[in-house]
Amino acid sequence: MHIQLAGEADTMRLGEQLALTLKPGDCIALVGDLGAGKSTLARAFIRAMADDDELEVPSPTFTIVQSYNLRIPVHHLDLYRLSDVSELDELGLDEMLKDGICLIEWPDIAAQDLPRDSLLTLQLEHSGTGRTAQLEGPTRILDRLQRVFDIAEFLGKAGYGTAKRRFLTGDASTRAYETILPQDGPNLILMDWPTPPKGAVIQDGKTYAEIAHIAQTPPAFIAIGNYLSGNGLSAPAIYAADIGKGLLLLEDLGREGVLDEAGNPIAERYLESVTCLARLHALKTPDILPVDDSETYSIPGFDRAAMKVEVSLLIDWYLPWKRGSAASQDERDEYFAIWDDLIDQLADSETNLLLRDFHSPNIIWRNDRTGAGKVGIIDFQDAMIGPTAYDVASLVQDARVTIRPDLSDALLERYLVLRRQQDATFDETKFHDTFAIMATQRNCKLAGIWVRLMQRDGKPGYMRHMPRTMEYLKAVLKNDRLSPLRDWLIKADIGIL
Repeated sequence: MHIQLAGEADTMRLGEQLALTLKPGDCIALVGDLGAGKSTLARAFIRAMADDDELEVPSPTFTIVQSYNLRIPVHHLDLYRLSDVSELDELGLDEMLKDGICLIEWPDIAAQDLPRDSLLTLQLEHSGTGRTAQLEGPTRILDRLQRVFDIAEFLGKAGYGTAKRRFLTGDASTRAYETILPQDGPNLILMDWPTPPKGAVIQDGKTYAEIAHIAQTPPAFIAIGNYLSGNGLSAPAIYAADIGKGLLLLEDLGREGVLDEAGNPIAERYLESVTCLARLHALKTPDILPVDDSETYSIPGFDRAAMKVEVSLLIDWYLPWKRGSAASQDERDEYFAIWDDLIDQLADSETNLLLRDFHSPNIIWRNDRTGAGKVGIIDFQDAMIGPTAYDVASLVQDARVTIRPDLSDALLERYLVLRRQQDATFDETKFHDTFAIMATQRNCKLAGIWVRLMQRDGKPGYMRHMPRTMEYLKAVLKNDRLSPLRDWLIKADIGIL
């Protein structure tokens, strides 16, 4: 890649763009004469990683290495004073790259010892009144950088070409998010949603995502978000979109959630979130929603195949992890027969739009709003038409935080009171039975997901949610309609009951 840098601002912007590109294990070799801009770029990179424009970034000329414990650890090295390449081993470059990024000035002395498969060489040269940056490295890193440049072009077309960009978060999918900080006006959110690679076919020629109706492209988010906003609920406004490239520029709803500083539920905010759900479930959502003037989106149904492929995670991941052996064919047949019967019992349950993951990570508290607008809703692209009790279960049995029994009871009662007020024919008994089945379905899925994230994806941190998931599951299994599954779990001897 060859990039023209008109001045210092462009050099700093390139440093910030690299901070959005690199991942643990990546290494940058900065090459260039004195005054070429290496220090300017390095300082901008580190400050962007730290999200601190005033961070002191001293030159590592005399210390050889300066380390920064940031969201990804960064190690800034200057090898100018290195007398022999063997000294690089003493510095522990391999250890630095295990979970961090290395930014190396004057790398020539160690050129043969740098990790070729994760090395990005960036050469800065004077060019007229500006500079030229030449980048060489593995295709996977250059592809990531190109994506960052594509986003810059998208932001430029939207009028935010000079805005600062900061990494916000990534989620369990291919989506990532940036905070966009314009020179004037409120902050914005950039949703980066490249089309994910097609997963393995597991059933009837379909992938897990296809069976479970996991949204793969932005039209789902646009259609659902506009529908929520149009009905007085608080979803982020969409200011610009490039559906083909998977880029959306969104309203920033803020960072305040529904948990206190200690990570405990704030009862008032959960109760208001229930009020939001009751309002949503009272609407009669059409199956097809507009995306724009020329495109529509068909909301998928939470059908039998989707429910069963989700609960398969318990028997495919949780059971062998807990028991040390896979389920027999007889066990599998009995397990899925039980679920077929439970799904049959949902036939006359109330169905409408369900958001799917309506729990603490996806709720933003908006003190500047009133009524239902206080509950900011994000991450709703996987919404489906299905039993509305599912959403209530996802909130009342929040997967990421423990909901005390007294608060759980209060949330359910608030929801039921509101639904009775909205509809005199609301069937409370049927709701309780549907709630139990849907909560059980969700917790069986989650138990498998936590193990899969640990074993397949190398993310053991999610296992901290397992004890809570088991307690929630035990609570809903007390419903008589769940007795066949309860008996199966006892016989399977996997530590749930």
